[in-house]
Amino acid sequence: MDVINQYTGEKWYYTDIVKDHFFHPRNLLMEKPKNENEFDARGMVGSPACGDMMEMWMKIGSAVGSDSNNKEERIKELKWKTFGCASAIAATSMYSVMLTENGGMTLAEALKVRPQDVMKRLGGLPNRKIHCSVLADKAFQKTANDYFRKTGQNSRIVIEGARVIDPRLNITDKDIEEAVLEGAQNLEEVQKKLKVGIGASQELITEIEQLIRFYADKYYG
Repeated sequence: MDVINQYTGEKWYYTDIVKDHFFHPRNLLMEKPKNENEFDARGMVGSPACGDMMEMWMKIGSAVGSDSNNKEERIKELKWKTFGCASAIAATSMYSVMLTENGGMTLAEALKVRPQDVMKRLGGLPNRKIHCSVLADKAFQKTANDYFRKTGQNSRIVIEGARVIDPRLNITDKDIEEAVLEGAQNLEEVQKKLKVGIGASQELITEIEQLIRFYADKYYG
């Protein structure tokens, strides 16, 4: 089956930009740092959807902002290593470039970068590969949380806890998120994967549909 580039309408599997970042990944570490103290934070994440694992390291440089009492936390280095597919490698390579180019984003700016922003810089990815592209986003959140813990900024830590949606099958919002990442776009498609909400109340069905729309918008724009 042909794959359609959602941004250009062309038929393809990978754009030239994706191929470039896959064959020549930026900021990639082939081995773990011998001295991890040279970095300010580290994070690791795995994706059950495609079996990928990613580890990330970040170095922060503080610069005085417009308010002399306010220190900007700019990302000076963002290194990573992964056991991942071409999409995960290319997306993470581009993600690391986006966060460190032009003097580096502040942490606050970097945490607002969405998977769709990365995909646009890559020229798009096949929908069935989008779940690979979010690996960098999740790894960076873990890395940022590590930095916040180490610097005593506990109020900035983001904790993603799974919430049970269908208690009969013990299906959580994270299960629904993974189903959407794997390509399910509506209630029928999610139910084919999870059997969630079948025979349930309209109230539960509505909640599931809202979650599907939320994750579809988050990852597919």
